[in-house]
Amino acid sequence: MSIKHQTWGTAPDGKPIELYTLTNGSGAYVQLSSLGAGIVSIVVPDKDGKAGNVVLGYANAMDYMADGPCAGKIPGRYANRIAKGLFTLDGKQYSLPVNNGPNHLHGGPEGFQNQVWESREQDGGVAFMYFSQDGEAGYPGNLKVVALYRWMEDNSLQLTLTAECDAPTVVNLTNHVYFNLDGEGSVLDHSLKLNASQWLPTDESLIPEGPAADVAGTPMDFVEAKPIGRDIKADFQALHFGKGYDNCFLIDGAMPGQLSPAAELWGPGSGRHLTVYTTQPAVQVYTGNWLEGCPAGADGRIWHDYDAVAIECQHCPDSPNRPDFPSTVLRPGEVFEQAIIWAFD
Repeated sequence: MSIKHQTWGTAPDGKPIELYTLTNGSGAYVQLSSLGAGIVSIVVPDKDGKAGNVVLGYANAMDYMADGPCAGKIPGRYANRIAKGLFTLDGKQYSLPVNNGPNHLHGGPEGFQNQVWESREQDGGVAFMYFSQDGEAGYPGNLKVVALYRWMEDNSLQLTLTAECDAPTVVNLTNHVYFNLDGEGSVLDHSLKLNASQWLPTDESLIPEGPAADVAGTPMDFVEAKPIGRDIKADFQALHFGKGYDNCFLIDGAMPGQLSPAAELWGPGSGRHLTVYTTQPAVQVYTGNWLEGCPAGADGRIWHDYDAVAIECQHCPDSPNRPDFPSTVLRPGEVFEQAIIWAFD
């Protein structure tokens, strides 16, 4: 494994944006940026041995700053949505910036995804660290977050996310990478399989309402692999709300601290196959319904709606307001620790 490091750009506050390239013995490689602790590219072979990038990415470092898709980055302090930007913890109500209709999304407009993280080589990979101050975006407590990426010889990318606080707070962390295993064109012909027999119905602002529902007999059923686009135009309320899939699925058999298979994705043209494993209890599937107009790719490619799919392993949206969901509360002395593995073949 080799790791190369260069300065890629400069943030508005003058901080350098670092770029790391991790290459394994077969020549497959991953590029990571200190802006948002993000994945810039994953270059792996197709069925004929031809290498290609399989993630949505941009040409320039600053294209990632405040981009709408949050491409490849780690949002926080709370990934996904919190209803009306309000939650109560230990009897005190906290107010967060509203930046997605009536709701708070991905930590707000100044979330972790739009910050330059400290970075260094560590344990054969690259570690990124961000220190979120008490009161930042309205969240209580100082929070130290570390994202450790390791690129393996078998073409699997491992991400471990840890966080510690000095006062009770809420935390939900993931990576918002988008995949197109064929490298170009729509992903609606990609086949997707989810290890999830239940999903979370939402209101029109994509906040969960009511209990989890069975996927059986609905367009939300990916228990058996099917093309992403097969049912995306179905007359189904959830698909109208998001202009496609933007929904949370509960991972069957998920146990805290244990890796479980979450999803599989197949690219029909390239023959590439992705398996996603995680310790998280849920996965948000977003079919790139609003990619039109985002920055061009490194090869000059213009992205269009449905050109990539995000498979975001995380806790459930609006968990701070839903005691029936797995808790996202973190207290002093505890360690938030979650893992995601993307394995390519």
